[in-house]
Amino acid sequence: MEYKIIATLGPSSNTSEIWKAMLNAGVDAFRLNTSHLSLEELNTWLDQIQSFTNQLQPHPPLILDLQGSKWRLGQFPAFELVEGQKVQLISAQIAQEKSVLPVPHPDFFSAASLSSGEIVLNDAKTRLHMDSIESGVISATVTLGGVISANKGITYADSEYRIEALNEKDQAIIDRTRRLGFIRYAISYIKDASEMVQYRALMGASSHLIAKLERQPAVDEALQIADIADELWLCRGDLGAELGMKAMAEAVDRFSQRLREYAVPVYLAGQVLEHLTIHQTPTRSEVCYLFDTIKKGYRGLVLSDETAIGKDPINACKIAAMFK
Repeated sequence: MEYKIIATLGPSSNTSEIWKAMLNAGVDAFRLNTSHLSLEELNTWLDQIQSFTNQLQPHPPLILDLQGSKWRLGQFPAFELVEGQKVQLISAQIAQEKSVLPVPHPDFFSAASLSSGEIVLNDAKTRLHMDSIESGVISATVTLGGVISANKGITYADSEYRIEALNEKDQAIIDRTRRLGFIRYAISYIKDASEMVQYRALMGASSHLIAKLERQPAVDEALQIADIADELWLCRGDLGAELGMKAMAEAVDRFSQRLREYAVPVYLAGQVLEHLTIHQTPTRSEVCYLFDTIKKGYRGLVLSDETAIGKDPINACKIAAMFK
C-alpha cells in the first residue's frame, strides 16, 4: 500500500543521525510544532535541519505547525492536578504559583459565559469544571486530574467562540520561512472555509497550506476547505477534546466515508500509534486501525508524541511504515 509518514521532531529526535535513520525507516516529511518553541529555538532547529537536508535528494518537506486560533496555556512550572482541587485560570502569559494556570488569550475568557462550563486540557487528559467567572479570572474545580505543563492545549467542551486569526508569533515564523522552498504550513483550529480563504490570501498561492480539522464546523465544511488547502489533516486529539469521545468517533466515521470526495490528500493525526511513546511495540488494535486507515483512503499519517518525545522514535517510524 502507498502512504506517507510525517514524523514530529522533538527532544527524542533532535540529531541528524536520528533524522537519517527515520528517513531510512520510511519517513517522508518532518514536522515541528512551533507552539512549543521560541523563535530563537525555531531558528536553531531550522539551521540544523537545513544543514542536514541540503545534501538530500529529494529534499524532504518540513511542516511548521502554526498555532492559529488554538488556545494554549502560558508558561508555568509543571505540577499535578488532583481531583477536587481548586484552581484559577488567569489572563496572563506567565504564572509561578501552583494551582494558577496562565491563559494568554483574552478571547478564552470572553468565551467562558458562552460555554458548557467544562474546560478540557491537554487533549482532554485533564478536565476542570468552571465555578465562577470574573474579569480575567476563572475559578474552577478539577474533575479529572493529571500532570499539566506549559503550552498544553486548553478549550471548552461544546463551544464555538474564539478569534480566528494568526498571532504575532505565527506571522513572524511565516516571514522568516516563506522563502524556503521546502517549508509547508499546518494551520491549527481552522473553523471553516471562509477562514481558510483568509490564510490563502495572506500567504499566497505558492504556499503549501495544510488545514488541521479539529472542530466540528471544519469537519462539516471539509469539502469546501479542500478546495482551498493543499492537504487536510483530521486531528482526533483536539477534535475529541472539543466534542467528547462518542461524538468524535461519530464525526471521524462520517468524515472517513467521504474520503474519495476530497480534492486533496487527507492524513490522519492524533494518537495513531500512541502506545509506542513508552513501549517498544504497538497494540494490536493500533496495527489493525492503521491498516484500515490506509485501506479507507487516507494518504498518510502524522506521528506526534511517538517520535517527538517517545522512547524509540526510529522504531516508531519502522512500525508506522510496516504496510508500505
